[in-house]
Amino acid sequence: MRHSNNAAGDTAARVWAALADLVLRQENRRAEVEEALGLSFLRTRALRRLLPGPLTMRDLTDRLNTDKPYTTLIVDELERRGLVERTVHPTDRRSKLVTLTPAGTAAAEQAEAILSRPPTALLALDQDELADLERLVAKLRGAG
Repeated sequence: MRHSNNAAGDTAARVWAALADLVLRQENRRAEVEEALGLSFLRTRALRRLLPGPLTMRDLTDRLNTDKPYTTLIVDELERRGLVERTVHPTDRRSKLVTLTPAGTAAAEQAEAILSRPPTALLALDQDELADLERLVAKLRGAG
C-alpha cells in the first residue's frame, strides 16, 4: 500500500511539474504583459484589480498583498502615467479612492486578454481531450 502512495505522489509531482512548465515557462504571459504595457507585472496587477471598480488605497493594498508605502509608490507611478486617478472617498474623507482612467481601463483589459489566452499546447488538443481535461480540472477544483 505504501508503495502505491509513493507512486501516486511521484506521478502527481511529475504532473504538477509539467503543468507548472506549461503555464509558467513555455509561454511566459507575465513577460508578455510587461512588454506590451511597459509596466511591471505588479503594476499591471494593480490595474487589473481595479477593473471591477474603484478601490480605497487600503483595499488595493490588501488585494495586492503589499504594504501601504509600496502601494503608494505603485499608485504614484500609475497616476503619473495617466492610468489611475486618486480622489477623496465620498463618505470617508480620510480615505483615497483609486479609479482607472480610460487609458488604465484599456491597459488592464489588454493585460486580461493576454493572460486569458490559452497556451498553444492547449489549443492543440482535440475536443475530446479538452473535455477530459476540463472534467479533471473541475474535479481538482472541487477537491480543494
